[in-house]
Amino acid sequence: VPADASNPSSSVVVSVLNISAALGSQAVLPCKSHRMVWTQDRLNDRQRVVHWDLLSSYAGHSRMERLCDMYSAGDQRVYSSSNQGRILMPENAFADGNFSLVIKVVAESDAGTYSCNLHHHYCHLYETVKIQLVIAKRDEEPSEYWDGEKPVLVAPEGSTVTLPCVNRQHIWTERHSEEEQQVVHWDRQPPGVPQDRADRLVDLYASGERRSYGPQFLRQKMNVSRGAFGLGDFSLRISRLESADEGTYSCHLHHHYCGLHERRIYHLAVTEPQRDSRGVNIT
Repeated sequence: VPADASNPSSSVVVSVLNISAALGSQAVLPCKSHRMVWTQDRLNDRQRVVHWDLLSSYAGHSRMERLCDMYSAGDQRVYSSSNQGRILMPENAFADGNFSLVIKVVAESDAGTYSCNLHHHYCHLYETVKIQLVIAKRDEEPSEYWDGEKPVLVAPEGSTVTLPCVNRQHIWTERHSEEEQQVVHWDRQPPGVPQDRADRLVDLYASGERRSYGPQFLRQKMNVSRGAFGLGDFSLRISRLESADEGTYSCHLHHHYCGLHERRIYHLAVTEPQRDSRGVNIT
């Protein structure tokens, strides 16, 4: 079966290993990734969270303060009682992708550097947007400019200001069925065969579905653990090695929801067994 189910050029090669193993032994091609571990969402999608922090230098004292946070499946929480009803994010932030912070009746104590922090704990993604807020006199006009590192907003005392933080990438605004979004497959290129003509060995899906290809004897000697997605271990074990098993193997990891597309390459050489060693050499 040709290995054309996905475009290899869209994957990032993260490792290339040379492996030599003796005839008749077992070779293990190690392919592991904690980002591919499948965990059902038992916390009602509390894996995405946004929080706003303030680095304040008011009255000459520099301090970091957590202002508010919100989970994708919960209400927003404002930490200080003095900010209740005065600062807020849109209620539909995780549906619309607009995480901007509104501050009403701004005061001198609101001046400082604000950070909008997006965390996707399941996908191990972290993004931060920083904005500096300067408080002007009441009769001054609001303005904004770029200081070379971050936007700076100038707001008159007593006004209402919106600190922008917008991210409409699907990872923050939509939910997908995880088991339909994760797939791992192994390919093999016999010596001299180019990548675009590689043979597909096996497809693995987080839902539990598994598709093996090739003749039965080949399927029996090449194995990936049944609990692969629970452990993040997709290593390929090849038993009873023969010279015909030599070639280039590749482990493709795809997590479409999280935007993960990785490929690991292994050049397998089969050697004559030595009297004192049956081991596998990896370089």
